[in-house]
Amino acid sequence: MKIIHTSDWHLGHSLYNYDRSEEQQDFLEQLRLIVGREQPDVLLICGDIYHTTTPASGTQKMYTDGLLAIHQASPHTQIIVTAGNHDSCARLEIDRNLWQHFHVTVIGSIARKADRTTDWEHHIIEIKDKEGKLLGYVGAVPHAYPHNFPSENGALEREERQPAFFQGLLDHIGERNTLQLPVILTAHLAVREDNGESVDKEIIGGMDTIPVDQLGTGYDYLALGHIHYPHCIQNGYPVAAYSGSPLAVDFDEDYPHSVTLLETERHGETPRLQRLEIINPRPLTTLPHQAADLEEALHALEEWPDHKKDYIRVHVKAGRSVTPDVVERIIQIMKNKNSRYCYIKINKETGTGKREGHNLSIEELKQKSPMEIARLYYEEKEGMPMEDDFARMIQEAWQQVHLDQDDSKTMGLEKEF
Repeated sequence: MKIIHTSDWHLGHSLYNYDRSEEQQDFLEQLRLIVGREQPDVLLICGDIYHTTTPASGTQKMYTDGLLAIHQASPHTQIIVTAGNHDSCARLEIDRNLWQHFHVTVIGSIARKADRTTDWEHHIIEIKDKEGKLLGYVGAVPHAYPHNFPSENGALEREERQPAFFQGLLDHIGERNTLQLPVILTAHLAVREDNGESVDKEIIGGMDTIPVDQLGTGYDYLALGHIHYPHCIQNGYPVAAYSGSPLAVDFDEDYPHSVTLLETERHGETPRLQRLEIINPRPLTTLPHQAADLEEALHALEEWPDHKKDYIRVHVKAGRSVTPDVVERIIQIMKNKNSRYCYIKINKETGTGKREGHNLSIEELKQKSPMEIARLYYEEKEGMPMEDDFARMIQEAWQQVHLDQDDSKTMGLEKEF
C-alpha cells in the first residue's frame, strides 16, 4: 500500500496582510503532480485544511478545485480528509456525501450513535486497489479536545476518554484485519515520545503534548497533523510521524517543508518513508539571518536581488541606531524590488544573552492566535504555563463567541430577506 501523508495546509492564511493564494495554489499544483506521478492508494490530509473556521468563498473554491484536480490525476486514489483545530467540522462535513462520489472521505467530528456510544464504522476506512482488492485500513480521527471524546454513557472519566477511543478504534480494526494488512491511524495532536521527551518548545509553540502511548497499540503508521515541523516521534516500529506543513506560516518555520510518501505491505512491518519537498515560490526570508546593526541590515536589503519574490523580515540589533524613520527607509529600498517587506525584528537581549520575557512586536502579535496570546500573557503574569482545564475553558468560550457571531449574521440575513 502506497500512501501520501500531508497536513496543515492553512488555506486562506495571509502574511502581514499579503494574500498568499498564489503560493497555496502552487502547492496544490505540486501535490497534484506528486499524486499523478506516484499514483498512491491513499492521500491522507490530517487536519488544518483551512487557517480559519470561516474561510472566504475564494479559499473554499481553491480547496474544492484542488481536490478535484488531485482526484483527476489519480482517480483510484482514496482521499481521506480529517478536521484540525483550525477547521470547522460542520463546514468540512456539509458536502461529505457529495465528496464520496470522488473517492473523498471527510471526517469532521467524532461520530456517535443514537445511544451516544461511538460509531466505530464511521472512522474505519477500507483501502482497496483498482480491482477492488483490500489493501489495508485507515482509522481516521479528527481533532477533538480530550473531554469531547465519547464517554460511553458516562462509564469513562474525562482523562480516560481519549486513550480509550484510540485503543477502541484500533481494537475494532484488529478484529476485522484477519489478513494482517497494514493499519494506518490518523490524529491531529501535539504528541511526545513515551520517555517524556518532546520536540523543541520553539517548534511546538509551548503547546500541551500527550505521550504517544496514549494513542494505543495496533497501528503500523501514525499519521500526525498539528505540528508544522516534519519529524518522526517514533523511528522504530510502529512509526509515528508528522508530515509538517507544506508552506511556512511564519518566519520562524525556517526549515524544509514537505509531504511524506510511505509504503507498507503487511501489518507488523515497519513502513518505508520518504519526504518530498514542497518548493514555495515566495520563501520567507530573514535578512540578515543573524541580527545586525541597522546600517548593516539595510545594506543587506539593498544588495538583495531585485528579481527575487521572497517575504522579507529585517533583523536588527536593539539600540539607538534604530531610528523612527527606519520603516520609511526600508520602503524606499524595496520600491523597485519584487520581494515583500513584512516587518522589523528587533533582537532584544539581556546581559545573559537570553530574551527578556516574550517581547513580541505588534507585527508578531498579529500572527498569533487568540489562544496563543492568552497562553503567553498568562505565563508572563503567573510565571508558569496555563493549566489545561483553564486553557480549554478559554478555547471553548472563544469558539462560542464565533458561533454566536455566525448565528447573528444568519439572523440578520433572514430579517433582510
